[in-house]
Amino acid sequence: MARAYRRSIRAAGFTLVELLVAITILAVIVAIAVPSYSKYRDRALVAQAVTDVAGMNIALRHYITDNHAPPASLAAVGSAGKLDPWGNPYVYVDLATAGVGGARKNKNLVPINSDFDLYSKGKDGASAPPLTAAKSRDDVILADDGAFIGLASDYE
Repeated sequence: MARAYRRSIRAAGFTLVELLVAITILAVIVAIAVPSYSKYRDRALVAQAVTDVAGMNIALRHYITDNHAPPASLAAVGSAGKLDPWGNPYVYVDLATAGVGGARKNKNLVPINSDFDLYSKGKDGASAPPLTAAKSRDDVILADDGAFIGLASDYE
């Protein structure tokens, strides 16, 4: 009787091969899931930045309507120090004071806005005035005076 009991205990455990197969299956699932989750998270952060830029654009347009000129900074519309989803401050440039030289530019080096630029420096936290620069491709921009809000890489 004691002998039969010992056999049933040994038969109830997992073999090394079974454990290795289970670990391999889990590793494959994780290898597939992690990149998908990372892409989903990046899209969600971009969507949040687009929403933030759109909200600030509306506030800035109201300010311009009331005062007939863009504000000197985002503080005038209550957005001073507002951070993008990656922890960097949003960039606002009043083109009336900065001039064309301080404006963001499209592939033809033409300014993308006429009164102000508003953008997030994106995931890498770096940017350059021309949108074709490698470090500007992940920026979330406001272009065509608010007609386009999205990734600089999607702007034509």
